[in-house]
Amino acid sequence: MPWFPLAARGPKYADRVSGSVSRSAHRLLLAPSLLSADFGALGDAVRAAEAGGADAFHLDVMDGHFVPNITFGPALVAAVRARTRLPLDLHLMIEEPLKYVEAFHKAGGDTLVFHVESRSDPEEVIRAVHRLGVEVGAAIRPDTPFSRIDPMVERLDEVLVMSVHPGFSGQKFIPEVLPKVRAARDRLDALGSTADLSIDGGVIPETAVESAAAGATFFVCGNSVFHGGDVTDNLRRLRASVEEGARRAVR
Repeated sequence: MPWFPLAARGPKYADRVSGSVSRSAHRLLLAPSLLSADFGALGDAVRAAEAGGADAFHLDVMDGHFVPNITFGPALVAAVRARTRLPLDLHLMIEEPLKYVEAFHKAGGDTLVFHVESRSDPEEVIRAVHRLGVEVGAAIRPDTPFSRIDPMVERLDEVLVMSVHPGFSGQKFIPEVLPKVRAARDRLDALGSTADLSIDGGVIPETAVESAAAGATFFVCGNSVFHGGDVTDNLRRLRASVEEGARRAVR
């Protein structure tokens, strides 16, 4: 069992809509990715983003097997949890997420997002996470069709479409994923689902507009927040972009 105690959590999204909603009613959420932050001053980065208007934090958990990189473990997640009450969205880019959902839940994760391409049975992961009392999401790589996630979508709290190949930050946005975002948006709306529709990778103001217009509601933003300029100004520009994209989506 992990050595750290179950961390205190804040409200998931206090004003999150529920029930059958129109596309225009979905809240647009910005989740800075801490993989792009300065690890030597991670607490400062968390405080700056929270003060600058972030809605959540996104943490990429990589095991060196599912993707060719190693990043955060439960201890680092717990350290971030101790420094913010914003929701923590944990992206489990690991081969066997089922083995680790309890540890990451206890570390303070609010949403545990696994990959359908992993070795764990997706339905088992969904049941395990829901038993823990937190939210569950499923992610697909850029080259994975939406059909892989469609059968389980009504049991998900988040659908994550990767717009870069998983493993490293700083990659360019792959626009060919946008039809999958539209397909996911149509499916979620048909179900009356309030699940977050996340876009992850290469999200800058220009690509945020297109992603929001396609129906995304949850925007993982790394370098565009933490690299260059003021964090608050960067978040303000991104929010203006996703709001413009959302207006295009409902015209």
